[in-house]
Amino acid sequence: MLDSLLEYFNINSTRDLIWLSVGLIAQLSFSARFLIQWISSEKARKSVMPVAFWWFSICGGILLLAYGIYRGEPVIILGQSFGIVVYARNLWLIHAERRRAAA
Repeated sequence: MLDSLLEYFNINSTRDLIWLSVGLIAQLSFSARFLIQWISSEKARKSVMPVAFWWFSICGGILLLAYGIYRGEPVIILGQSFGIVVYARNLWLIHAERRRAAA
């Protein structure tokens, strides 16, 4: 059964298995950002976007981009490339705002 599962997912080597693990960890990290946002909003009793949301977004996005490049998946590559720019920009804006507030 395990052999047929590995064959179905085109896992032919330890390297492929490692990259599948990276892809799964990336997707879990990327998905966890919504859980973080939901919990933060429930605590605040209003919709909020915590900084951790953006960190999970960028980390998950970078890992998903790496996975997409390894697998040669143009849809993942294009989607994550744009997303990473947006996540990085949001983190930069938050950093700049905090720097201004501290000054």
